[in-house]
Parts: sequence; structure tokens; C-alpha cells
Amino acid sequence: MIKSLLARIASMSVLAASMAAPLVASIAVPAQAASNDPLRVGFLTIRSGALAAGGKQMEDGLRLFLKERNNMIAGRKVELFIADTSGQPAITKSKAQELVEKDKVHVIIGPLAAFEALAIDDYIRKVQVPIISPSAAAEDLTQRKPDPWFVRAVGTSAQPMHALGEYAAKELGYKRIAIIADDFAFGHETAAGFQRTFEENGGKVVQKLWSPLNVADYGTYIGQINGKVDAVFASFAGGNGVKFLKQYNEYGMKGKIPVLGSMTGMDEGILKSMGDEAVGIVSAGWYAATIDNPNNKKFVAGMNAEYKSDPGYYSIGAYTSALMLEQALKETKGNIEDKQAFMAALRNVQMTNDPRGSFKLDALGNPVMNVYIRKVERKNGKLVNTVVKTYPNVSQFWTYSQKDFLASPVYSRDYPQAKNLEK
Repeated sequence: MIKSLLARIASMSVLAASMAAPLVASIAVPAQAASNDPLRVGFLTIRSGALAAGGKQMEDGLRLFLKERNNMIAGRKVELFIADTSGQPAITKSKAQELVEKDKVHVIIGPLAAFEALAIDDYIRKVQVPIISPSAAAEDLTQRKPDPWFVRAVGTSAQPMHALGEYAAKELGYKRIAIIADDFAFGHETAAGFQRTFEENGGKVVQKLWSPLNVADYGTYIGQINGKVDAVFASFAGGNGVKFLKQYNEYGMKGKIPVLGSMTGMDEGILKSMGDEAVGIVSAGWYAATIDNPNNKKFVAGMNAEYKSDPGYYSIGAYTSALMLEQALKETKGNIEDKQAFMAALRNVQMTNDPRGSFKLDALGNPVMNVYIRKVERKNGKLVNTVVKTYPNVSQFWTYSQKDFLASPVYSRDYPQAKNLEK
């Protein structure tokens, strides 16, 4: 009887073990499979409208990165989900929702424009999806209203303009300047950043003109430019810089009043569409295709081979975004599913292999990086931005204390009050 009882107990133990084995396997398999699942990357871009050229360049930069790595990042195959926002805030928000809720993306790269990034900010905070900005430079996203799920691969709107304002006053010797800029957040913030440092170094902005993003003709604005200024600071995005300079030349202004440009206004992506009207224009930015280092030479060669053009603002932004994603994934051993750990790694990236040079992020998720003063020249038959001066390790707060900078209102269309400007 005892033997029989022992046999029954043994039989039950074997049965229990055999039932437990599939259960253990069912628990273990998904954990193992998760690391082999594709990395789902959402990409918010613009394929139509005034900013479509920039959207195309962003897409080119991202696709080059993926091709160089055989569509793998940190051992995981990449599934890329592309959404066209058309440059419309409402559409941008619906496309972001689609990427998150339908496509279940792990991370978003994009969007292009500052007003688009602002439109989806509340949603990104709510759903807690990491987002890397390749272009949108709205100041407050990394200043007074930092989003814990948002980092930039690029700088703020005003970051390179602080350097250009100082350079214009101290090294070019300009005293009086007129500003013309796109009438949206990016234009407002670039103009204000330039004006602040220009005036702190002895200059005076005597006029501001604001043109709609989709303006068809700049003639009426060019006709209003104060004829007694030393230079015009022009801040445009997309193809607007091409239109403005062409008409500026046609109105006979090129030989009369020199032009200073924002990074996007003199971007490599649109220099190929310009003529001699662009030669000699000085601008500032965190990138130029002529930067002399091995990483940039490789990047430029790759873009030339694939797309027959030099990279600029938008393509470097997308390429760097992917580099940052790669480094953070390597730090977390490919585990992007642990969003908190991945986001911590993303905020602590130390970039040493970026084409523009080494940089790191500040505590608010914005790069501290070189800003280059560039001058348009014609070399080997094409227009290029030649680096004439480098400002190293430029912060989004320039040389100001972070506390004092953030205590002031965000740069806006009304900086400073219009009563301080000459009529």
C-alpha cells in the first residue's frame, strides 16, 4: 500500500512538472522574442507645401543612415513608418496619434516645423513616447516648458543667431540693421536672438518686416527696406530664401545693402537653386557641408552618392537624430521597451561621431555644440558655405545665466517692444 501511494505521488509530480514546463516556456518566450522584435520608428515629415523641400532632405538623411546600417540599429531590424503632416498643425497631431495608437511606434523622429512640435507637445507628454527633433527649434520645448519625452538633435531657433548678432556688430562692424523674416515662431525667435546680441554689442535694429510663410512675392517688402541700414538680416525657412534673394537681386539691392542670413535661409539644400545673388552672404548655423572632419566627409560623400546634393540643415538633423537613437539603444542593449531607461540614456548621449563635431545635451535636452559663421562662396562650380569662424560649445542660453534667461519671456514677434524701433 505504501509503495502504491509513493508511486501515485511520483506520478503526480511528473504530471505537475510536465504541466509546468509549457507554462515556464510561455513566460520565457515572449521575453526573449521582445528583444528580437522590429524597432518601430515613426517619422513625421512634410511632403507638400512651402516646407516640402526640407521634408525631402530630412527623409534623405534618415534613409542614408538606415542604408549604411543595413536597416538595423543595435541588433534590431527597423520598421519605418512615414507620416506626411503637410505642414499643418492639426494634421501633425492626427498623424502623431496614428503613429502611436495604430502603428505602435517606439520612438518618433520629427516633426519639421516649430509650430508642428508645439501642436503635438501635450499629446506626447500624455502618451509618453520618446521624440527626437531633427528640425523643430521652438525655444520653449527645451526652456520654460521642457518636455521630459523630447530631445533635440538640433539647436533652438535663436542659438546660432546669438553668435551671428555678435559677429555682425563686433567683426563686420555693422551699426544699423533691418530685419525681414517669416511670420511664424521660427522667424520670430531667430530675429529676436539676433537682435538681442547685435544690440548688446553696439548695433541697432531699426526696422522689422514680417512676411507670411506662403508669400508669393517679396517685392512690396523689399520696397519698404530702410535705405540707410548697413545690412539686412533675412530669416527664412524652406524655399523662401531662394525667392527672396532672387527678387532682392532683381530690385538692384544686392550691390547696395548686404544680406545676413539665418541657417535655413542659406542652407545647402537650397543653395543649389540659387545663383550669384547668394555669393558673399554671411550666415550662422551648427552645420556646414564644408566642415573638415572624417565623419562629415563620409556623410557628405554618402549624400552626394545617393542624392547628388550636399547635406544641410534638414538632412543633418535627421541623420543626427538617428545617431542619437542608435547610441541610446546601445546603452540600453536594444531595450527600447523600458521607456524610462531609454529616455535617460537618450538624454545623456555624448556624441563623438556626428558630422558636425562632438556635442552633448544640456539638462533640458538641447545640444551644446559648435556654431559656425559661414560665407557663401562658389567653389568648383557650385555654391558652398565656407566656415569663416567657429564659436565652440554654444549653449541655448548663449553666455547668459540659465536662471536669468528663463526668467524672461520666450522670444517673440514683439521682442523688444515696437516703440523701441525707429519708424
